[in-house]
Amino acid sequence: MTRRLLLSYLALTALVLLCLEIPLGFVYSRGELERVVNAAKDEAESVSAYASLSITAGSEAQDLPDRAAHCAERIGGKVLIVDRSGRLLATSHRLDAAEAENPAARPGIAAALRGTSSVDVRTSTIGGVEYIAVAAPVQHGALKQGAVRITVPTHRVVERVQHVWLLLVLGGLAVLGAVAVVGFAIARWTGRPIRELELATRELADGGTATPVGITKGPPEVRSLAAAFNHTAARLQHLLASQRAFAGEASHQLKTPLAALRLRLENLESDIALNARGSLTAAMTETDRLARMVEGLLAMARLDESAAAREPVDLDGVCAERYRAWTPLYEQHGVRLVLVGDYAGEVLAVPGAVEQILDNLLSNALRVAPPGSTVSVDLRRPAPHERRFPHHFHHHRPSGPARVELHVMDEGPGMTEEQRRRAFDRFWRAPDAPKGGTGLGLALVQRLAHAGGGEAVLRPAPRGGLDAVILLPPAPERADGVPAPPSHRPARPLEVTTR
Repeated sequence: MTRRLLLSYLALTALVLLCLEIPLGFVYSRGELERVVNAAKDEAESVSAYASLSITAGSEAQDLPDRAAHCAERIGGKVLIVDRSGRLLATSHRLDAAEAENPAARPGIAAALRGTSSVDVRTSTIGGVEYIAVAAPVQHGALKQGAVRITVPTHRVVERVQHVWLLLVLGGLAVLGAVAVVGFAIARWTGRPIRELELATRELADGGTATPVGITKGPPEVRSLAAAFNHTAARLQHLLASQRAFAGEASHQLKTPLAALRLRLENLESDIALNARGSLTAAMTETDRLARMVEGLLAMARLDESAAAREPVDLDGVCAERYRAWTPLYEQHGVRLVLVGDYAGEVLAVPGAVEQILDNLLSNALRVAPPGSTVSVDLRRPAPHERRFPHHFHHHRPSGPARVELHVMDEGPGMTEEQRRRAFDRFWRAPDAPKGGTGLGLALVQRLAHAGGGEAVLRPAPRGGLDAVILLPPAPERADGVPAPPSHRPARPLEVTTR
């Protein structure tokens, strides 16, 4: 911001200087030229009057050469005098043969012999003035007696004009320098509180505690903005703290009554009539669902309260461990769980996030998977040279993908595009979803993925179900650039298959 403000100040100042100095330079140049022309005209009229007196007295042969030489020496130019027939009477400089033979051929002399004064300004090829020639008639009353031509060099005028242009340029640069110094100070004074506001805003957006911004520096508008930001940040932090405290405390306080309610319902089972057993079972199911919902709220509250740092996680080991833990439950429901794909290596995630993500996705997949179907956990490292090695993958490990992909695919009813967009909303459940869900699982999955710098996406599965994709950033390689040896990785199950 400081640079942009400074550039705007300098651009505006340069525009004003150009609008002022360029016209001023041209006006001065024109004034100098007019002054020299007027001086030459006055000198020509003076010589013309002297020549008229000399010709009338018949002493032009003795007086005019001296007069021409004296005048030429005084003005630093040339003087040429001819009579009415064009014959040379006097000159202050040597003429070449053509000029001596016909002096009246010189520019302006013919017009002066007809009684008309003239001014001839010759310019050089680069636009500068070379000389100024003034011709005036010599006459006595109505009698034309000859003509006078005076040539004045203008190098002194050009030097003065160039000197003025140089002064204007130096003055403009000095003004720009002064404006740069003052503008930099003003820009720093204006931009410093705005930079503090930016840093505090980023800190607040990252979930930290925003440091109050000083409201005693900068323009009044910026101070007012800082005061409004401090008030807003304090109110937002208070609201977030109240929300987290309420979620955490409510979850903790609800766990004990729910456990007691579940115990009382179980104790009623032996004393209740057979025709009321269905209502009791439904009540116990809803109690379990409410308990799971409380657990989900408690997990999300803990996630909001702690901004844990990411650390490398062995994704292969976690997937293998969760595969072994979930396989017995899947077998009880008649659903096959398989683990396929590449060696994924280490990824960056918050501690415990990958385990919770897999548990939620596998729980959801088991709930919708029909008996006899297959749920696949697929690890992928997309790369230009991607290969799949179902039985010998421990000998080949692709390196360096942009994201590691964790897929959990089922063969259930799937979701529509609109349902996939809303699936990550808290407490949202599909209309045809099985009973027992809380609507918090996918929301927690997305929060955990985002906390690790990843992303959670739902796509249609190849076999008609749902493909839950978790994109996680790979962990940096070791300092020596050599990946961990395959023997350090847990072995994949023997029933690993490929598609």
